[in-house]
Amino acid sequence: MGDAHRIGVVGLGVISRAYLDTLVGHPAVRITAVADLDASRSAAVAAELPGVEALTVEELLSSPDVDTVLNLTVPAAHAEIALGAIGHGKNLYGEKPLTADLLDAHVVLEAAAKAGVGVGCAPDTVLGTGIQTARAAVEAGSIGRPLFATAVMVTPGHERWHPHPDFYYTAGGGPLLDMGPYYLASLVHLLGPVRAVIGAAGRLRAERVIGSGPRAGERIPVEVDSHVSGVLEHSGGTLTTITTSFDGVATTAAPIEVHGEAGTLMVPDPNGFDGEVRLHELDDTRWRTLPSSAGYVDGARGVGLLDFIAADGHRPPRASGDLALHVLETMSALLRSSAEGRRIELTTSAEQPVPVPLTAAEDWRGGSAH
Repeated sequence: MGDAHRIGVVGLGVISRAYLDTLVGHPAVRITAVADLDASRSAAVAAELPGVEALTVEELLSSPDVDTVLNLTVPAAHAEIALGAIGHGKNLYGEKPLTADLLDAHVVLEAAAKAGVGVGCAPDTVLGTGIQTARAAVEAGSIGRPLFATAVMVTPGHERWHPHPDFYYTAGGGPLLDMGPYYLASLVHLLGPVRAVIGAAGRLRAERVIGSGPRAGERIPVEVDSHVSGVLEHSGGTLTTITTSFDGVATTAAPIEVHGEAGTLMVPDPNGFDGEVRLHELDDTRWRTLPSSAGYVDGARGVGLLDFIAADGHRPPRASGDLALHVLETMSALLRSSAEGRRIELTTSAEQPVPVPLTAAEDWRGGSAH
């Protein structure tokens, strides 16, 4: 098995706990250092984890005891941390989006290629049994030739539950850049990359009210579009209609539906790892739930990083920087299309990631991500 891969974590906000729950104690990796702009936060986390150092961000990025930097900072800091890690010869795995700005994302990947280091990026929920079972069904011909798809994400806004939701409504935030990566990465897995988009968007409220925590009742400004809709043209000709919104109360729409000549597939929430995949065939009268046939069983945040490390040159990582760049360009193009009122052709593409075979929880948690 060799030595455990050494990971340094930058950014210890809400999502970091989910990653640490997956990674701490895993035989393939070892958390060696943590860092946060709030030194008391990194000290508290390090105190819980024997052998983990609380460092400054710069100390962690340059530490000889870190092989890969796990970047869990807010989107506006993604590019700076990524380039700092790459500049010190570290691999990088980050939360989505890859960066808040498309130009920065290109710079990050070019720097990584020049430095000879790897870049991976969330979301990794798409590697769970939900999306992977749906993909297996599409590729097995269960719905015949895919014709079109729908993707819908509607929520009243994260300020209702997040104690510090400001970044959701500043550059790099909004419903598309926040939640869109889950849906778009899933759609690439299911239907292939996107070649062109048409978008429409709006900023329907000027401010939001924080609903929980020490700042409850505080009003924060909305600086990005809070409702984005569009049409995606996939490289194979399939069309997807997508809606992402922080302005609706609820919806009855399935998160993703894929419609083919011979059937319709109902795909579970791509922000989760599992969920029911349901099939309605053309000559049937009912929906049928498909058994899990692919994906990391009981997946959890961080499985994409484990997959990234396990790839190790033998195959492309499934949660790759190239896929993250393509997803980011797709989202940026939707917003640009809305602003300019025209169809936008994309300049990037991405290979459909290698499917995940059905992998028992004890196998990937034991260090053998496939």
